[in-house]
Amino acid sequence: MAGGQERILRGRIRSVQATKKITRAMELIAGSRIVKAQQRVAAAVPYSEKITDVVKHLSSGGAVGNSPFLAGRPEVKTTCYVAITADRGLCGGYNTGVLRATEGEIKADLAAGKNYIVVPVGRKAEGYLRFRGYNLGQGFAGFSDAPGHSNAAEIGKYVVDLFLTGQVDKVELVYTRFVSAGTQEVVLRPLVPLGGDLTAAQANDHGAAEAGGDYEYEPDPEGILDTLLPRYVEARVYAALLNAAASEHAFRQRAMKSATDNAEELIKNLSRTMNRARQDSITTEIMEIVGGAEALSSGEDAIVISSVFGMENPFVSSDRV
Repeated sequence: MAGGQERILRGRIRSVQATKKITRAMELIAGSRIVKAQQRVAAAVPYSEKITDVVKHLSSGGAVGNSPFLAGRPEVKTTCYVAITADRGLCGGYNTGVLRATEGEIKADLAAGKNYIVVPVGRKAEGYLRFRGYNLGQGFAGFSDAPGHSNAAEIGKYVVDLFLTGQVDKVELVYTRFVSAGTQEVVLRPLVPLGGDLTAAQANDHGAAEAGGDYEYEPDPEGILDTLLPRYVEARVYAALLNAAASEHAFRQRAMKSATDNAEELIKNLSRTMNRARQDSITTEIMEIVGGAEALSSGEDAIVISSVFGMENPFVSSDRV
């Protein structure tokens, strides 16, 4: 029995050691990808800031009321949520945080008597939400760990079409913002319309323009704004995708490190259990050897006594009736 238990434990130890190698490799890969993802986030900041400044200057020039991107709707009846998750698992609570935030917003809309539509980005979001019967739009997947600008353009074009055709009255991004390698947070950011983000800065930008000189636009500000606003939406979606990718790698690194540590602890415990089983097996074998030796010694003594007394068995009475 002890030998069979030892073989079982040895097999479990080998299995855990193989799993540990996989989790350790995934931890190292995720750690190396975090650096690249951080660099991509930093590289996208100048373009995003510059196009934001241009849009603010144009909106302060009097083109706000004519653009559907900035005017908004008098009443929000349907909201579109762009939920950005990963295509794969093994990244801790990364996907769970975004999905819970999205579900919370959906429940609030339903309680208020409003409609919704969810645009899932990532296979995890699409699978989770579709299984639970939520109202889904077009899904986008296959690029969560390394998104490109073309992916952001595709998503931006789709949600902009939903807004311009009147299918939705507001579009919001739900994603995980990358703060540092150890800190990430789930955020809900408005995407369309853009008036809420730019209205507060219009007065300051208009005053700065008057202090620094008037801008001359060619063609008119409305035409330029209509051309730039879709690009602005794409830039914001791209920034969200980059932040989500960096956060995914950070979550996966921590999850795989925890799995590696747990595997080491499990190997240690299994090794101790196996050593105890081996000791029990050795002790049992020693006791069997000692018992056999004592039995042989007792048998030799019995033979000597029987030969001295001339009896076949000194412990059995020879009196017969």
